[in-house]
Amino acid sequence: MKLAFIIDPIHRLDPGHDTSVALMEAAQQMGHEVWITEANRLSVVGGRAYAQLQPVRLVPVELVEGRWVAAEVWFELGDRQFLPLDSLDAVFMRTDPPVDIPYLYATYVLDYVNPDRTRVINAPAGLRAANEKMYALQFTGAIPETIVTADKQVIREFVERQGAAVMKPLGGKAGEGILFAEPGDRNLNSLIEISTQQFRVPIMVQEYLPAAKDGDKRVILLNGEPIGAVNRIPTGKEFRGNMAVGGRVAAVEITERDRQICAQLAPTLRRDGLIFVGIDIIGGYLTEVNVTSPTGIREIDRLNDVRLGQQVMDWLSQSQGIEP
Repeated sequence: MKLAFIIDPIHRLDPGHDTSVALMEAAQQMGHEVWITEANRLSVVGGRAYAQLQPVRLVPVELVEGRWVAAEVWFELGDRQFLPLDSLDAVFMRTDPPVDIPYLYATYVLDYVNPDRTRVINAPAGLRAANEKMYALQFTGAIPETIVTADKQVIREFVERQGAAVMKPLGGKAGEGILFAEPGDRNLNSLIEISTQQFRVPIMVQEYLPAAKDGDKRVILLNGEPIGAVNRIPTGKEFRGNMAVGGRVAAVEITERDRQICAQLAPTLRRDGLIFVGIDIIGGYLTEVNVTSPTGIREIDRLNDVRLGQQVMDWLSQSQGIEP
């Protein structure tokens, strides 16, 4: 296959952690062509989506004493070419949040990729529909007590009723801007003002789940099916388990409750073209549905001696009617 990855600047990626790199490595090792571009290099010409694409050759990471080690020079880029995206078999949209105006415009360009020729993962309409916080609200049997509002009084009453809550910006990533709130906190009004930008921007407020101290489980779904999981455990005085804020990772099983949650999500994810998704589960409750650039493959592979990237490429080959 010939594959394109829309990513952040490649020199900024961490090859030992980044899922986009893991997917590209798997594709390369299986004999597929790998090309990269960035969201600001997309165009529509003559009613077709184009991109300034560069072929990339990767030096795969190696597992040394339980951690991924990358070569000092781990990628090599070829000459840039202006090509129609529907000349490829698949396009992976893997730009990190925030989902801002330039991001949305990039999804509009991707609407002009011919779906009969090329699969876009994840589908641009699905990316627009699935705010990573709001999208979870429709799965009422899976989520904890949750509200979304910019109203200070509504937030205060929720926090007082729950005894403790977590406030999350709707457009954040990697734990950024998440705050722990308690009724007795003298800073609560200020925290609400800061989070809502003076009551102008709604935020998500969820009941605090004490099980968070035992870990925030990331489950990777491929076309609605769970294929791997990793536990992210808070360290020190940090209440967030996100890897980006220092949470340690540990192997974890996919439980029957996890599978029930995945089964509840699967029809909706498939309907919206959300093929590669990472969901977050705390204490048996769904807290987020991550669709823009979900991560976790490197950690799952390392802890479980698996290669999820190869599973993704096998599935893609089969879905495109190509022999792996």
